[in-house]
Amino acid sequence: MAAPAAAKVDDCLTCNQRSARDPDHKPLTVEIRSQLDFSRAVASAGGGVVKIDPATGTRQVSGNVVDLGGSAFAGSAVVTGEPGRPVRVEMPARIAMKNASGGEIEISNIRSNLPPAPKLDGFGKLEFSFGGDLVVRGNVTGTFRGRIPITAQYE
Repeated sequence: MAAPAAAKVDDCLTCNQRSARDPDHKPLTVEIRSQLDFSRAVASAGGGVVKIDPATGTRQVSGNVVDLGGSAFAGSAVVTGEPGRPVRVEMPARIAMKNASGGEIEISNIRSNLPPAPKLDGFGKLEFSFGGDLVVRGNVTGTFRGRIPITAQYE
């Protein structure tokens, strides 16, 4: 793995969502401010893990992975809707990422810095960051891309 690995996030999956119980509420939107990027690393045949902490954005490597430097970033997003409303934000636990030649790696343990019961602030916004563990098995190389679907719903 000798090139940047970035995870793109799907466009808002809940934009213009309306509740059957409350058809007049303001729809939720999810805007991605920055993509999750693990930067550059090299793994030997044994593979390893590159972790991005969602709160600090720091990168940590383990196993047979060597950090080649570069800028790694936690992803960031903002949910907007009705001020003060509680929301549920969901992301998958893992996704597969592929390169142009068909090689595959995985992001697992996708997590955010959201509080246990998130709600929109007085301006109708909720900002958060997300990270995960890039799991490399074997000796794969290239630029890997994948999508992390993020959804939001009023509680």
